[in-house]
Order: sequence, then structure tokens, then C-alpha cells
Amino acid sequence: MIAKSTATTAAVLPLVLAGGLLLVTGCQSEKNALGRDKAQLSVSGAYLPQPAMTDMAAAYLTVTNDGGKADQLTSVTSPLSRDITMHTTEGTAMKHAAKLDVPAKGKLTLARGGTHLMLGKLDHKPKVGERIEFTLHFATSAPVKIKVPVETATFRPKD
Repeated sequence: MIAKSTATTAAVLPLVLAGGLLLVTGCQSEKNALGRDKAQLSVSGAYLPQPAMTDMAAAYLTVTNDGGKADQLTSVTSPLSRDITMHTTEGTAMKHAAKLDVPAKGKLTLARGGTHLMLGKLDHKPKVGERIEFTLHFATSAPVKIKVPVETATFRPKD
């Protein structure tokens, strides 16, 4: 009887293991379908201080990634400017950035004195209260469209 039980166990064990593997694979596929292993981006705190000049402005915002995979901000477009570039600040020097990292479960913060957007060749000089459309383009995520309020030149966001 022991030999028959061992033979049955030997025959059934691979089927049980294969079923467990399918269950784990199915759960992994469900995780992928729910988007937990990809970037999940949102934008907050965006503003554009009213520029002093008629041809140049700066904009600031925060991109939050609640997903499990990093992404990169690769470009920004707006009807206000055909010339939007991304910059980092190192000491007192601005440096052009071709892309900006948005870490998994993290944030990309564009703020005064640091990383920011520069808008050149403005279509018009924005006025306080105006809302400017921007589209943020990412390496792997779909573009995100936002409306950015124009604030006073001295505006400082609350932390």
C-alpha cells in the first residue's frame, strides 16, 4: 500500500506544482493588468509666474509617480511657446536637460532655484489669472495635459 501511495503522490505532485505556477503567473498577469508595475503619473502644484519680459517665462510643477516603474519626462509642449526646454540648476548655472527622471513611487519636482521649464518665444505675455495649456510627454506613459495658472511674479506655493 505504501508503494501505491508513493506512486500516486509522485504522479499528482507535478500537477499540483504546475497548478501553483499557473496561479502565480495569473496573479502576476493581474498585477500587470492593474498597472502596479508601470508608472502611474499625476501632476500637481503647477504654476507660471507672470513674466517680466514679453518673450520668456518659467514654469514649475510636480509630477508624482504612484506606480512601480520609473518614467522620464522627455518634453513639454504648449500653445504659449514653441520653444519649451527643461533645465536643471547646479549652483548658479542652468543646464539644459534632454529628459528628467520620474522615479517609481517618487516625485519629480520643478521649483524655483532648481529644475524648471523655460518658455521662449512666447505667443503673448501671460496675465495673472490666465490658465495656460501644457502637455507633458513621457518616455513610456501617455501624455498628460494640464492647465497651468498664471500667478503673480512673486508667488510662492505653500509647502
